Amino acid sequence: MANEVLVTENLSKSYSGFTALDRLNLKVTQNTCVGYLGPNGSGKSTTIKILTGLLSPTSGKAYLSGFDITKETRKAMQNVGAVVETPEFYPYLNPKEILEYFGKLRGMSKNDISSRTKETLELVRLSEWSTKKVHKFSKGMKQRLAIAAALLHDPSIIIVDEVTSGLDPRGMIEVRDIIKSLKKNDKTIFMSSHLLGETQEICDKVALIDKGKLLRVEDVSNIGNLSKNSRIQIDLVELPSKSQISSITNLPGVVDVKHELTLSLIVTFSGGLSARADLLEQLQEHGLRIVTFKQLDSDLESLYLDLVSQSVG
Repeated sequence: MANEVLVTENLSKSYSGFTALDRLNLKVTQNTCVGYLGPNGSGKSTTIKILTGLLSPTSGKAYLSGFDITKETRKAMQNVGAVVETPEFYPYLNPKEILEYFGKLRGMSKNDISSRTKETLELVRLSEWSTKKVHKFSKGMKQRLAIAAALLHDPSIIIVDEVTSGLDPRGMIEVRDIIKSLKKNDKTIFMSSHLLGETQEICDKVALIDKGKLLRVEDVSNIGNLSKNSRIQIDLVELPSKSQISSITNLPGVVDVKHELTLSLIVTFSGGLSARADLLEQLQEHGLRIVTFKQLDSDLESLYLDLVSQSVG
């Protein structure tokens, strides 16, 4: 399809007999934000490095904007902005000088470099630091500067690898807000992460990978109907009776009930959003006075753990 701007076909990478990426088939449509999720060592960074021309695949193909990344690297990358791994800059330069350097490497005109430097530094909230030496910057500020460098030539495709890794909570929020703003500007975003919660908050779709194999691609909006088991905390006004606990255990979808003589129950439940709503009604019908009814694991975490368990088995 014409609007598929990132495509991989049986993409594989091996190192001395170890398979880091195993026949990855993935398609990302234009103006979509896709979270590429998996634990450390799952193949995420290998994929990103192949997509950005830093690694060659052992076999298979990867295309950006229709161009083969291996055979037509310059054309494939001309409309791509990427942040791969931890960014480092010459400490004696300031953001304006650094972006001017990157702009010249890109072949941008002096006027374009000047206007885009102003725009991107505003976007990443570094305008006030534009003439400060980078050696004074925190890791989060360097990460934001790396994003500014990736956006300087106004690419339509953004590829980022673990962009919030190692940041403090404030830095994570700042970078997350930048990614959200890029979504509003009709950018296609492919972001790898091992943080499932933030990905579910930001992305339209998720691609789940483990041990080099793609497990599933799914719309974030549909995740709640797919996760097999979830843990639900139920806080009560008064202690439940033994008969109430027994009744709850036999309700449809209830896998397990943990109660340690407190005003809280932890229910392991199998079912989607509608089934959870039914469970809440049934608990009230059994005489429980409920203060809170909340899921302890995100739907994405539940689905991912289910899929990883299946792949291991």
